[in-house]
Amino acid sequence: MSEPGPANDWLAGHAARLIKCYRHWTGRDLIAPGLPPGESARALYEAPFVVLSHDTAADPSFTYANLSAQRLFEMPWAEIVGLPSRLSAEPLVREERERLLKRVAGQGFIDDYSGIRIAKSGLRFSIHRATVWNLFDEQGHPAGQAACFSDWRPLA
Repeated sequence: MSEPGPANDWLAGHAARLIKCYRHWTGRDLIAPGLPPGESARALYEAPFVVLSHDTAADPSFTYANLSAQRLFEMPWAEIVGLPSRLSAEPLVREERERLLKRVAGQGFIDDYSGIRIAKSGLRFSIHRATVWNLFDEQGHPAGQAACFSDWRPLA
């Protein structure tokens, strides 16, 4: 997958999926509605809140990380996209993360997740009131899960 940019068709399509599925599950808009696809993709990529997604593999890998996510996790696109998403959590909280993902799979979304994550440098941070939702493709088949949050705090 290439570095994101305004002309990247995959990125525009994935951004549209993130936006559509978020609206489907929550009834809310992730970004301002009605923008053309390229502008929607750019708005999501440059949003001041974190947006991440991962695939449906047995050991899911990140498929998307906007600029806020890249900064928070201290990894550029080429490094974070493809990384197993479990590595964003410390080993001791990975079981909790698995319970969360199963809860989302059953309910479609949650908007009350809080947890501890870790950046590349080892910096630990807490996230609060994250929304996590299921992604589906054009045929309605599972296409992964996504998360967004704007409330995080570094931990000592």
